[in-house]
Amino acid sequence: MTYLYYPGCTLKTKAKELDMYARKSMEALGIKAEEPKEWQCCGAVYPLAKDEIATRLSAIRVLEEAWRCQTPLLTLCSACHHVIKRINNDMRTNADIRTKANNYLEFETPYAGEAQVVHFMEMLRDLGFTELKKHVKNPLTSQKIGAYYGCMLLRPEVLEFDDPENPSIIEEFIKSIGAQPVIFSYRNECCGSHAALEDKDMVQSLCCKVIDSARQKGTNALVTACPLCRYNLTKNNPELPVYYFTELLAQALGVKEDV
Repeated sequence: MTYLYYPGCTLKTKAKELDMYARKSMEALGIKAEEPKEWQCCGAVYPLAKDEIATRLSAIRVLEEAWRCQTPLLTLCSACHHVIKRINNDMRTNADIRTKANNYLEFETPYAGEAQVVHFMEMLRDLGFTELKKHVKNPLTSQKIGAYYGCMLLRPEVLEFDDPENPSIIEEFIKSIGAQPVIFSYRNECCGSHAALEDKDMVQSLCCKVIDSARQKGTNALVTACPLCRYNLTKNNPELPVYYFTELLAQALGVKEDV
């Protein structure tokens, strides 16, 4: 399978590890992925106003390219996945947004949400966690890892990533690389997200609840797919390591030094 791989702007700056180890892991697994030549920022935040068209256009451009290339669009950052998949759903279900966006972009063939948007973790699931286990060279047998989903991967349900109340996909991934997944109660609660810019105390309170919940269950480390989640959790409690899941994947596959 070949994918059109959308890295997103944060992965080119503050979250280079998330991107770098994803690429190394795909190479080790024999997965082909090509980056769009002229991609733009997805917008970072999903626009709630139905008449807000301009902020949807960058996502629609890359969606149309994936459809035109007949290639699934592979995402990695939680925020990028959230924004792009919801906008794709807008193009499929909202005739007004679809008409205005197509009128503005003037595609040769109007785009109507036909592209398939796949998160990197979903790609691993579709590959098969049993199959992934066969490629593991350095199983992380000494690690007790908590999967921190946060909110953007799971909600709203149109994302179809996993059960928003009781997800398991990242725990299955953790088992496939030889580690022990730890279930804790705040694994799918928000870290505070962009509110860190204006209400640091509130974000610190939320992050401390996540960290304390994980520690009470004996977690050695947390794993996430979201650069902002990692930033907030690390800044508000640096004692419990927080890794990108691609870092641990690369380590298990033998293409990264021990962390």
